Amino acid sequence: MGFVGFVLVIVVLLHLYLYRRAVHDVVASRRARLLGAGVIVVLGLVMVAALLTRRVLAPETARPLHLVGFTWLAIGLYAALVLGVAEIVRLVLRMVRGRVSEDRRRFLARVVAGTAAVTAVGTVSYGAVVARQPRVERREVLLDRLDPAFDGFTIAAVSDIHLGPLVDGDDLAAIVALVNGTAPDVVAVVGDLVDGTVEELGGYAAPLADLAAPAYFVTGNHEYFSGAAGWVEFLPTLGLRVLRNEREEIRRGDAVLHLAGCDDRTAAASGVPGHGFDLDAALAGRAPDEPVVLLVHQPVMVDRAARAGVDLQISGHTHGGQLWPITQVALVDQPVLAGLSRVGPTWLYVTRGTGFWGPAVRVGSPPEVTLLTLRARRVP
Repeated sequence: MGFVGFVLVIVVLLHLYLYRRAVHDVVASRRARLLGAGVIVVLGLVMVAALLTRRVLAPETARPLHLVGFTWLAIGLYAALVLGVAEIVRLVLRMVRGRVSEDRRRFLARVVAGTAAVTAVGTVSYGAVVARQPRVERREVLLDRLDPAFDGFTIAAVSDIHLGPLVDGDDLAAIVALVNGTAPDVVAVVGDLVDGTVEELGGYAAPLADLAAPAYFVTGNHEYFSGAAGWVEFLPTLGLRVLRNEREEIRRGDAVLHLAGCDDRTAAASGVPGHGFDLDAALAGRAPDEPVVLLVHQPVMVDRAARAGVDLQISGHTHGGQLWPITQVALVDQPVLAGLSRVGPTWLYVTRGTGFWGPAVRVGSPPEVTLLTLRARRVP
């Protein structure tokens, strides 16, 4: 509820600012200002309704509301960003020319508002197309302890699909087909699969049963808003192995590769009995010289992975920012937004994710299915 309250405050401030700069400063007549205010209020209410009813309405019923409300959110954010940059221009004009005439001030306001509107609509339209076109990212990762028998072993990583009103079973079927097309050795679904309960979205998740390779799943923070216990029980019926602070040994002859997975870091505070991040439990019993790949939703857990000697951590959560540059604030809580990086002895790969949250829009962060190829230092 605290997060929802914070978002609502931001929404109110956003709309007050948009009214001030895009309506009040642009038109002089009372009727035009009232009309502009009415349009902004209605769009704001649709956005708020989308936020508050996502747990009340069925996904099909909520879809039009979410599409309009969250698309307007993206447009409003980008418009506010352009208007905010224009505040610098206003300040410079005041410093250089002093008081500006009313006619010139209103002309400038109209130019700025028009620029903001065109930029915002164009950016969001482009981002809406990009968001529906996931692509395959291929990366190689050299693991010092990997036995040559596993050289070339592939992991298809997907994250942040966010099944719900704007991502349905058909969307997931297309993602599954993309994953199967990479012919991986295993599939890793690293959290935030759903935004709703099994009762609401179980049918949407059905295409997961068509994954051709062995598939593993770890919870993300959104599972803990969506009945995590139910999903942990349901996903194995679709063929996914849920890793909850545990690991699986994958063998090729005498060589072994450990695939471990942990609950999301929000699990312990979620109130779901028995859930909580526990890397020690996941790695218990593993020989220290044997390589381990860790699946965990949030990249920030890499510090613990590095201390435990994990070779590779695969995470999601950040969406790569999703709406550049607005969501660069994710770096306040996470070490990186996307890609391959190194933390001590541990490689960290953060996928940008395959779906989206909120607006069905991605700007500067195209959706991806990641194919990671593990390489051994010494190959016979």
